[in-house]
Amino acid sequence: MQAVSKYHPLSHYVWGSGCDGWNLLASDGLSVKQERMPPSTVEKLHYHQHAQQFFFILTGTATFEVEGEIIHVKSGEGLHIEAMKKHRISNQTAEDLEFLLCSQPTTTQDRINENG
Repeated sequence: MQAVSKYHPLSHYVWGSGCDGWNLLASDGLSVKQERMPPSTVEKLHYHQHAQQFFFILTGTATFEVEGEIIHVKSGEGLHIEAMKKHRISNQTAEDLEFLLCSQPTTTQDRINENG
């Protein structure tokens, strides 16, 4: 057994406009990722049919849109998003945003992007 981190992840991936992700745990029942969003980046509005998610902000300030409501979450804070809730995260600051993302069950094959 070996410890995992963004420096020693199970795998690394790039998403969106230059955003990084590191898989720390990947099972059917639970996934844990660390992600980094550069300044002025935003993901597409989407929802998950089955997965609930918990975002915990490590550095920076995240701006979430959840069902049309805007929520600012600072370093050291977290946000739970239930399944079927339309949401997206953005980094509207001039600094990198890093966060942990826990999904239960995994979001593999469970993401529905909204048009627009």
